[in-house]
Amino acid sequence: MMHHPEPVVITAQGAVRGLRLGETAIFLNIPYAAPPRGAGRFAPPQPHESWDGVRDATVPGPNAPQSARKLGSVDMSPYFGSGWSRGEDYLTVNVWTPAADDSALPVMVFVHGGGFVAGSTRSALYDGSAFARDGVVLVTLNYRLGIAGFLDLADAPANRGLLDVVAALRWVRENIAAFGGDPHNVTLFGQSAGATVVGGVLATPEAAGLVRRAIVQSGSGLGAFSTEQAARVTKAAAESLGIAPYLDAFAEIPDDRLVEAASRLVGIDLQTETHHDPLIGLSPFSLVLDTQPAASVAEGLGADVDLLIGTNTEEGNLYLVPLGKYAGSTAADVDDAAARSHPKPAQLIEAYRTSRPEASFAELRSAIMGDALFGAGSRSLAGAHAAHPQSGTYAYEFAWRSLALDGELGATHAVELPFVFDLAHLPRLHGPAALLGPDKPPVDLAARMHETWVRFARTGNPGWDPYDTRRRATMRIDAEWTQVDDPRSQERQAWN
Repeated sequence: MMHHPEPVVITAQGAVRGLRLGETAIFLNIPYAAPPRGAGRFAPPQPHESWDGVRDATVPGPNAPQSARKLGSVDMSPYFGSGWSRGEDYLTVNVWTPAADDSALPVMVFVHGGGFVAGSTRSALYDGSAFARDGVVLVTLNYRLGIAGFLDLADAPANRGLLDVVAALRWVRENIAAFGGDPHNVTLFGQSAGATVVGGVLATPEAAGLVRRAIVQSGSGLGAFSTEQAARVTKAAAESLGIAPYLDAFAEIPDDRLVEAASRLVGIDLQTETHHDPLIGLSPFSLVLDTQPAASVAEGLGADVDLLIGTNTEEGNLYLVPLGKYAGSTAADVDDAAARSHPKPAQLIEAYRTSRPEASFAELRSAIMGDALFGAGSRSLAGAHAAHPQSGTYAYEFAWRSLALDGELGATHAVELPFVFDLAHLPRLHGPAALLGPDKPPVDLAARMHETWVRFARTGNPGWDPYDTRRRATMRIDAEWTQVDDPRSQERQAWN
């Protein structure tokens, strides 16, 4: 049998030794920033100190402090991983590469989701092997979550979790050539909270030039809290911990207690005179910006970045079906979803009834929730980006329905991820309560979707017509792929 020596790469901070699986070299747990300790948990990311000798990069490292996440009866463990793996040195990246030489391959950098409070690079769904197999250097990263990452403090920088992502992109710019990647062809992609962070990076002037393309999977360009909304969360967090709402008081609290306090904050009323809660009560953490990313992009930020953006057809089902709240939905539930989501709820409901005359209360409730969380904010970001046509804008809608949970889960939030990573074959994803359900998905769906994401990273064109503010061309992805113009136009107009 042939012996492949373990690959060693020299980064700016020191050498790392990875592992080789077939043609792919894998490097786990490489630091891109210093460990966030004490008051440093609430400071901008700092450079990691250098090391002597060769750092072992063959085993997964710690991740951001977080509490275990369950979503009712659906098994989300491939998505969330096994929870908090303790250790302070968690601001790290994993790298999969087909060639640790100077081959200048396209680079893709993935930001995981999890409601800004959970998730990590250890999750089974974020294995980059298929990307490396197909000639891409794939990077996954951890970032600060919850109170350390996103609680807004008057005397600390805002959006520290987003600053971590920018620091990881700087690490990529400086180091990825040594792993065979082209530092000038970086595609930043993310899902859910991670996709909202990607939109935030597009709108962050400090990140200019670090990213050539971006993919926003079920995120929102309208998902940020205002500073007034964020201050309510901070006040509640401080009260729950019995401390003053300032950095020095939070700096004294150990991570365990911060995690526990964060989990007690769900459900704070964030409705203000001027703003709805963009997360409709589902998470007390998001980006904190007085200008939404879509508005910043409308002003021209991120105009030089190619954008692929989309949502899933039944996003809202994940927040209803596994909790037993879907089938029994009533007219009052539809009214409540609309009231949480929109300043003119009656008009919103009317638009959905008109465009979906056959829809049940459950379907209307889910559709309104999905658009409040992801759809309206994705269309807004797509339109804002397409108004500056110096780079491409492309839209998709993922419509393949999982028959999990008695056929009800559907084309819900997160169902596209196994196809993007070409991992739809993983046994954990199949079964009556697993994300992809009991049936086999269409045989070539994962191969085609994964190949499309790789093609976009390589060329900036996923293979269909660009989205412009007139036609709004969108690829509907299912067993068959169908390009449609301006899908769900009545609902879109209702949100504008």
